Amino acid sequence: MQNKLEKDLTEAGFSLMELIIAITISLTVLSVAATLLAGSFNTRLRENQKTDGLADAQRALNLMTREIANSGYGLTNNGIVAGDSSATTIRVRANLNATSGETSSTTTTDRDEDIKYMLYTDAGSSYIVRLDVNTAAQETVLANRVDTLNIRYYANRIDYTPDICDIRTTATEVTQKSLAKFVVITVCVTLPERGTPGSSGYIPASSVQMISDVTLRNADLVNY
Repeated sequence: MQNKLEKDLTEAGFSLMELIIAITISLTVLSVAATLLAGSFNTRLRENQKTDGLADAQRALNLMTREIANSGYGLTNNGIVAGDSSATTIRVRANLNATSGETSSTTTTDRDEDIKYMLYTDAGSSYIVRLDVNTAAQETVLANRVDTLNIRYYANRIDYTPDICDIRTTATEVTQKSLAKFVVITVCVTLPERGTPGSSGYIPASSVQMISDVTLRNADLVNY
């Protein structure tokens, strides 16, 4: 009887100390796994934000570059409307059907011939908006994740290097937009932070910058 009791005691299972050690190890493993999972989710969300934001901004920049390059086509000036153009806004005109022989070819009253681009901010969000002046001021949001739009105007092609959401150059901008032949456009997308500083999976805020330069269609800098 004594031998059976001793055998039962030796096969009773884990001791209290062993259970405490096992639970401690399990909690540590779960904590590490949760930290890695939180970091993975934050990274994935940030990458999705980055992909969407850059795709929108790149499409907007491509369209702006193409239409601003046409500025002045078929006209006797560079096509920039000075009163509606600044560091964050540009309005350009082009007589796109000038070579078609149409009776309206001496005017810029058709669709896509008088375009304004601007950075519009509302409720803490910024957008690049395209305004077609000749179609009852039709507005189109080209990018809804853009935080900075900088437009620089120069009389000649310049050399420059990227700066913080802008460019760095020794060249001087023209004081009269009518003298501009070369335009540099900078778009900046700011990615917000994910998580709380010091917490697991925290990702700080960061910015991504895109730059495009444009020689106006009627400029002497290139031949068409």
